[in-house]
Amino acid sequence: MSGDGDPSLADTRFTRLDEMPDEMFYGMPRLVTHIDDDACVALAAYYDQILKDGDRILDLMSSCVSHFPNTLKPAHVTGHGMNTTELAANPQLDTHFVQNLNQTPTLPFDGNIFDACLIAVSVQYLIDPVAVFREVERVLKTGGVVAVSFSNRMFPTKAVAAWREGDNATHCNLVENYLHEAGGFRAIALDDLSPHPGRSDPLFVVSGKVT
Repeated sequence: MSGDGDPSLADTRFTRLDEMPDEMFYGMPRLVTHIDDDACVALAAYYDQILKDGDRILDLMSSCVSHFPNTLKPAHVTGHGMNTTELAANPQLDTHFVQNLNQTPTLPFDGNIFDACLIAVSVQYLIDPVAVFREVERVLKTGGVVAVSFSNRMFPTKAVAAWREGDNATHCNLVENYLHEAGGFRAIALDDLSPHPGRSDPLFVVSGKVT
């Protein structure tokens, strides 16, 4: 990734303890949520505010759950992940595909086709996040929204060093920097959605809109 002008985005910060192929690590399905129930409810409520019926949604780095509110009626939801079984078990996806973004960050879509791109509690595993967010910006329509949610949970051997060594504030700064570095996003904002601080999982969202 670039990282020019921002030492927090230097390449050495995106090494991992386990550099074996991601396909091996994610080969076994994990049919679970990766945040607690209260945080899941908070994320669904947030999506209820930023998504609308008729949206075309890209659920990037998804799993067996997308956390959409049950009342949402999108036009189409495309899911992406690393495990076919997990994606096939997700009832909120219309279609899905498997791709290792750490090997191939280019998304297999024309530009300007999605109204929203969501990344839920997975951004910590990207080794070239700026390249991925440049692709997100490319495939979103003008005015389209990206929303990146994260907590303090992770698979530590697969999370990048910058994430493992940071705290909640560091994580927020990192994701904001990813969007700034990618370019093409405006109205970049941070929301603290933590439902019960100190008693449930923390939850933060960094969002932006395509210019």
